[in-house]
Amino acid sequence: MDTKFPKVKTTIPGPKAQELLKFKEKYVPNGVSVNAPTFIEKGQGALIEDVDGNTFLDFAGGIGVLNIGYSHPEVLEAVKLQADKFFHSSFNVILYESYIRLAEKMAQITPGNFDKKTLFLNSGAEAVENAIKIARKYTKKTDIICFEGAFHGRTLLGMSLTSKIKPYKFGFGPFASGIHRIPYPYCYRCPYGLEKDSCDLRCAERLDEIFLSVVEPENVAALILEPIQGEGGFIVPPDEFMTRIKEICVKNNILFIVDEIQTGFCRTGKLFATDYLGIEPDIITTAKSLAAGLPLSAVTARAEIIDSSPVGGIGGTYSGNPIACTSALKVIEIMQRDNFAQKSQNIGYICTERFKTMQEKYKLIGNVRGRGAMVAIELVKDRVTKEPAKEETAALIKKACSRGLILLSAGLLGNVVRVLVPLVITEEQLNAGLDIIEDIIKEIDGSAV
Repeated sequence: MDTKFPKVKTTIPGPKAQELLKFKEKYVPNGVSVNAPTFIEKGQGALIEDVDGNTFLDFAGGIGVLNIGYSHPEVLEAVKLQADKFFHSSFNVILYESYIRLAEKMAQITPGNFDKKTLFLNSGAEAVENAIKIARKYTKKTDIICFEGAFHGRTLLGMSLTSKIKPYKFGFGPFASGIHRIPYPYCYRCPYGLEKDSCDLRCAERLDEIFLSVVEPENVAALILEPIQGEGGFIVPPDEFMTRIKEICVKNNILFIVDEIQTGFCRTGKLFATDYLGIEPDIITTAKSLAAGLPLSAVTARAEIIDSSPVGGIGGTYSGNPIACTSALKVIEIMQRDNFAQKSQNIGYICTERFKTMQEKYKLIGNVRGRGAMVAIELVKDRVTKEPAKEETAALIKKACSRGLILLSAGLLGNVVRVLVPLVITEEQLNAGLDIIEDIIKEIDGSAV
């Protein structure tokens, strides 16, 4: 690419993109959402070049998939070498080494000092489906507990576990049975109207309460949660909350499933967000940045739990594709060797400090939160009432695209701007993107605090 920074030459979409959008409108379902109305031609590091020659900084990273960046040369080389050998054979038909080497690596790097085994699949939703399936088989129990604000996919069970109604669930029912939902500790908007420092983990205590009036623990197979909610708005719970939830699960013989699909692979400043807590999940689901963009997900669990499934009970035709497994092995090698966890912490520090400085200047920013390079700002019309600034959020994202910055929103209220930059971004590029965000916020809300 001929630039290291955003460089917009045309309107967005440009002429070539406008022509391609006609085909999109004719042949692609309306239900497939589009954030930036243009077409990528190539990507490198944290940059995208579209078909009209416009260069964008990508603060979305393929929705958290490109932690290692676009077109990492070592990953490309590993994938090309594997592609020269074979694309596919199906692990269920004939074995190949990359699958078992990656399973070994997952046992080594995921939280938990016990024997583990890993099942590879194609998507995050598929990983969640299989985690629940395995938990039910092992425990011989049926019900599942999940959380408000959660996102676990758009398949039937994933959608049933997902919290947000529109657009994910509206009109798609009936949903899977046996699912019970409790509040997540969204401290900025506490569901109980309490303060973080004096609430005594009220959200965690709700788990004990539902065993009296909603579902008996003898019927609950597992509890599933994100250590930081992604689509829910980058909500970071108190560490003590996670510890208390785990304790309640152990006391009631309920499996503890942690969904690290968006938080995994150094996004939060450690290889996994659970690493901050010293908690050992019974089952952990991963996907997104595992294979640098190739479709691959994983269910890693205590060996005795995952081995409860009979031969043929789990798996799939494309599950653990050899090219994707090869990519994942290289991704993990690079992340560990080049200390991507530290890169994430550095990015998170810069973003958080910049956003807090902006918060001091502009009333539009109600809350700054995150961990590592998983950072968000919540926009509000009024800091006292916390009325969500949904329209302003949409305007910010649209204006950013027109200036060469790709952003995503999040949250049940549609008023959170999330940062999912590739962890290979340079400090200069990061600040250039943050400058664009600040300039637009100043335009939208020029009023000083």
